[in-house]
Amino acid sequence: MTSHQPPLWRRAVAELLGTALLVSIVVGSGIAAQQLSPTDVGLQLLQNSTATVLGLTVLILVFGPVSGAHFNPVVSLVDWALGRSSGSGLTLPELGTYMVAQTVGAVGGSVLANAMFEVGTSISSKDRATGGHLLAEVIATAGLILLIFALAATHRGILAAPAVGAYIGAAYWFTSSTSFANPAVTVGRIFSDTFAGISPDSVPGFVGAQLIGAAAGLGLLALLFPAASRTADDVVVPHPAGKGS
Repeated sequence: MTSHQPPLWRRAVAELLGTALLVSIVVGSGIAAQQLSPTDVGLQLLQNSTATVLGLTVLILVFGPVSGAHFNPVVSLVDWALGRSSGSGLTLPELGTYMVAQTVGAVGGSVLANAMFEVGTSISSKDRATGGHLLAEVIATAGLILLIFALAATHRGILAAPAVGAYIGAAYWFTSSTSFANPAVTVGRIFSDTFAGISPDSVPGFVGAQLIGAAAGLGLLALLFPAASRTADDVVVPHPAGKGS
């Protein structure tokens, strides 16, 4: 089949840049919120979540036509898993490339945010790995996976940008963990000892919970939208079918 997608290297650059900018938005707005409202944690969360909703929506619109705007290893992992039965979605080498690009981008985004606010890059001391936080990550990730792939399965992928932005914004508030729901972002946020950071000790639990959530989301998807595997090429934003090289 003639390739209609951008080559893999270009998609990897899009994933790296998109994830870097996403983390810089999350961390940067967290730093700004902490500086602007130092005594009001609720207002800090409102400022942080609002910036994330708007920024994520824009990033999906910009990078979606290039790479699918996954910005998230569990989204890429589920895309690969779904596509095995239909020959769609990411291949295994593409999956590995996406995951590496996303993780490198996330770390770079955290460093970039620190630099913009002239805050030294240091390892976060913010402990988040309580039982409630881990349960929240399972729920947040399962909901995110179900949303993204349900939109693709029902040919409503064009709504992904506002829908995913809205979901993450809501999940900031209805989950105790503030909805990381993303292993790459979780790793990137280690490198900012601010309102938005997470301590390295909390990361394995968070990533494990996110993987469990992804599996739960995949199970719900199979139950509710059995045709989802045939639309793996349309995640997150629809882009032409075919494999890059």
